[in-house]
Amino acid sequence: MRDAIFRFSLTLICISHFLAFSFSQSLSMVELNCENLFDYRHDSLKQDTEWLPTSVRSWTPARYWRKLNSIGQVILSCQQEGVPDLVALVEVENDSVLFDLTRRSLLRNAGYEFLITQSPDLRGIDVALLYQSFSFRPICYDYLEVEPLKGMRPTRDILYVKGEMRNLDTLHIFVVHAPSRFGGERQTRPYRRQVADRLMTVVRGLPPTAHIVVAGDFNDYADSPVLLYLEQEGFCNVTRQAKGWHGQALGTYCYEGRWESIDHILVSKTLAASVQSVYVNDAPFLLEVDRHYGGFKPLRTYNGLRYQRGFSDHLPLVVHFGL
Repeated sequence: MRDAIFRFSLTLICISHFLAFSFSQSLSMVELNCENLFDYRHDSLKQDTEWLPTSVRSWTPARYWRKLNSIGQVILSCQQEGVPDLVALVEVENDSVLFDLTRRSLLRNAGYEFLITQSPDLRGIDVALLYQSFSFRPICYDYLEVEPLKGMRPTRDILYVKGEMRNLDTLHIFVVHAPSRFGGERQTRPYRRQVADRLMTVVRGLPPTAHIVVAGDFNDYADSPVLLYLEQEGFCNVTRQAKGWHGQALGTYCYEGRWESIDHILVSKTLAASVQSVYVNDAPFLLEVDRHYGGFKPLRTYNGLRYQRGFSDHLPLVVHFGL
């Protein structure tokens, strides 16, 4: 009886997604840095020992599953009705984590499929795309390898997905996680420019009329040389002025009491006019009081090495497009 009820519920979900695909005139996209979404198993080829049950963080199965459900809760809270059509994820360890997230967490009935890179990043973190198959149908995808410069650690591949939207237009999606500023902003700036240059080698080969979205953690602000370079190449940074939906956040990331945005969603000029709304999801449950600097900050999974059952040090960006 229980199996029959489950199959009936699943059928209703499929029907609702089909109707959404058939009649909806919008497409929503979320970008989220998950902050260390690791499983609790050791990958002998990667430096992931920090995220094991025996590590200093005591990353147990229970904490892992709680983190998965927390990320699911974040995604589900990004819009008032339905679920986001596309979700660009940063700092995800592997496809097993994505399987657990989409099939065994709070998102298990949301209907998401996923694509993920397999990068040479030393810690083993990758970027991924969740998508609703009734909203976006992938045609092909690729991993864009970024050749390290001298002194640069191997970094994350860029995920490239070409697919068809519900209005039958083609959409090109790139998910990026650029190198951090560790070691100094000026010293590491060429590393982030290397990622942007790799991105542009593919973008320049697309038709001038192509609809393109680039989303991810750039580890740079909107007025940084790398982001300005991408704007000079024809992209519109539609999240440049994004603020909190609930009025608390002035960006996606809070450092020493200052809200900043190092996460961005950029679109081609052919798509810019279709943007209907842009905001940061600063739902109250994603925040905590900043007792040192005042105001609020994202509620992280760990505060230093102290586990506090939070979500991420980044808040999600949300963009709605009209088709």
